[in-house]
Amino acid sequence: MNYLLIIFSFTFVEIHAKQTLSSEIIEKCYDGDTCTTKNGEKIRLACIDAPEIKGKNAEPIKAIKSKEFLNNLVLNKKVFIKRFNTDRYGRTVAELFIDDINIQKLLVNKGYAKVYEQYSYQCDWP
Repeated sequence: MNYLLIIFSFTFVEIHAKQTLSSEIIEKCYDGDTCTTKNGEKIRLACIDAPEIKGKNAEPIKAIKSKEFLNNLVLNKKVFIKRFNTDRYGRTVAELFIDDINIQKLLVNKGYAKVYEQYSYQCDWP
């Protein structure tokens, strides 16, 4: 059992060591958990789920408030991006930071998004 824990620990460290951190300017946010950089990179904010604007599970009023809050935070600002991987739609899955502020954590704390339990293992804070 301890042997498996040691193997898991090394694998976990190796995965996190491959993450990249860079700064980019955010051009727009489509909703409360998806943004695009000035370079055209689509970012899916890791570990959170914001209300949907369209579709069968849509909550348009909450979704617009979440989108507006996120845009007010990051629009045309330099953010630090901690990349994890890409999703099935080709978007970069990443955490965003302004200075020491974790944007996803702030969205959850302010009630504009929820922790996405299925993928929360990617982030250190939930």
